[in-house]
Amino acid sequence: MKKQNLKTLLAFGAIYIIWGSTFLATRYAIETIPPLMMVGIRSLTAGIILYLFSRFKSKEKIKRENIFPLFTLGAMFFLIGHGLLAWAQQYIPSGMAAVLVTPEPLWIMGIEWFFLKDTRVKLRGILGLFLGFGGVVYLIASTTGSTTSNNNFLGSALIVVGTLSWGGGAVYSRVANVPKSPILSSGMELIFGGTLVLITSFIIGEPSQFHLNQVTLKSFFGLLYLIIFGSVIAFSAYVWLLGHTSVTRISTHTYVNPVIAVFLGWLIANEQITTALLVATAIIIISVYLVLYDQFRDRKNKPSEGVRD
Repeated sequence: MKKQNLKTLLAFGAIYIIWGSTFLATRYAIETIPPLMMVGIRSLTAGIILYLFSRFKSKEKIKRENIFPLFTLGAMFFLIGHGLLAWAQQYIPSGMAAVLVTPEPLWIMGIEWFFLKDTRVKLRGILGLFLGFGGVVYLIASTTGSTTSNNNFLGSALIVVGTLSWGGGAVYSRVANVPKSPILSSGMELIFGGTLVLITSFIIGEPSQFHLNQVTLKSFFGLLYLIIFGSVIAFSAYVWLLGHTSVTRISTHTYVNPVIAVFLGWLIANEQITTALLVATAIIIISVYLVLYDQFRDRKNKPSEGVRD
């Protein structure tokens, strides 16, 4: 039991701290590496590592009926989700990007409520949804008036679109026909997603902007950090947690990630912490709490469920 508790603690630490730090790592990586190319390299490399690891852990193989769902999830998670986030961080500070991603549980609950009809939303949850939406609108609106307001607005809007895509992928993954092995599924989603991002990168002409001799050590280590820590370690920890605790508990990482991201952006990258950013962060975190509160309470009132070893 103590060993299991230690694994759980380390896994939560990974998604709390590492995912919170990936926003700053992304900012550094895209300084000299085009954003979509960076995401494609990150996803494809991490996917190959996880796929090879899954071959040692399981004899399960990809079936023909698994390909389309894995392809779709790869597109939703990595082409649209990570791709738009990385592109937007050319114009949006890492801390602000993290705050805009924070409402992800709100969008997931809203999508489940609207499409799957299996999520009960009480008055507190509805209030949380509207409050979270208001917090996002306020944060985006606060960027207007600057010389780069158009890019700020577009970047912020694209992050929201990417987060909605990630939330839709999370909901679809519940019913998608994917392999039983979560590591195999994750690896193939990363491979498909990474391939799609690289193809898109070539279509929009990013390779012509890329010069290997101009890649700085900061960008190289940022990319390496995203591959090893952000995708292989933290994403694997996330997948492991999905089999050992509730999704509601896992989603608490959305409370911590923006705090880590804002702090690191201020401490290391000298990013400005504005009043609007602090107010929006508080509003969005409160909204996430309101939405998750009833789910936590309902979970406690249910008999405990078994978990996979």
